[in-house]
Amino acid sequence: MAASVAQIKELRELSGAGMSACKSALDESGGDVKRAVKILREKGLAAAAKKAGRVAAEGLVMAKLTADRKNGALVEVNSETDFVAKNEDFVAFVGQVAAQVLDSNSDTVEALLTEKWVGDASQTVSGVLTHKISTIGENIGIRRFVRYAASANGAVVEYIHTGGRVGVMLEITASDINDAVLEAGRNICMHIALMAPQYISSAEISPEQLAAEKDILTKTALNENEKSDKPKPAQVIEKMVEGRLAKNLKEICLVDQAYVKNEELTIAAYLKTVGDVAVARFARFERGEGVEKKEENFAEEVAKAMHG
Repeated sequence: MAASVAQIKELRELSGAGMSACKSALDESGGDVKRAVKILREKGLAAAAKKAGRVAAEGLVMAKLTADRKNGALVEVNSETDFVAKNEDFVAFVGQVAAQVLDSNSDTVEALLTEKWVGDASQTVSGVLTHKISTIGENIGIRRFVRYAASANGAVVEYIHTGGRVGVMLEITASDINDAVLEAGRNICMHIALMAPQYISSAEISPEQLAAEKDILTKTALNENEKSDKPKPAQVIEKMVEGRLAKNLKEICLVDQAYVKNEELTIAAYLKTVGDVAVARFARFERGEGVEKKEENFAEEVAKAMHG
């Protein structure tokens, strides 16, 4: 006998488990809600799922690199509280997730969750995560990751700031990867952690993005000019817009930013002092950035569960 919408709703409210899990438990119990609750508890899904609806915006950012610095992984794993983020079991789990990502071919969190757990092939990443939620007592989520494989003339460098609040990983290239180049890479990582650039250089910004930004600045300048007691001619307005655009680009492009350890140098100038060195790519994760509580749509969840 197929589970009804009312039964799924009742079981979900009693257990806190997800729609699909509730439907499966009801199918297994023959529609007996009390027995279905027991089934969910035995599987550890009820306890974990009750916590899975809560916002997880704390946690850790962590990196894992191979010894030769040719491969690296940067991950963000979230918890609900800073207290749990400092828990030894949670910290160890994040380290294992980083190792999993480093050894993985998955490009998404969803794909990663289906993989066999690197520490125990009898379990999946998803299964281990569910168990951690139950044992630690908070909602935990693997939010995002990035994995780098350096080119022949490249190396991966990482920096974790203030106990895992911000993490940076980059690939640096040079004709000779030596200690000085690696130190420069670490310095650049620290700079990125503090200054949060969006691009390596303006060359990465599309013509469409540049045109849109210039259009905004132009409209702003024209509005200012209309309200001014001393309106400026069009050519002056154009120069103002170009100047503001250049200033904005310097603020978001890594190589144009003033180097935090020596503001007399830009990052581009600092790299020249090291030698033939360049940043090929970088990633910056700040834990919890942009996390918002997901609004649940009960009707949609039920429809998905009922249709498998």
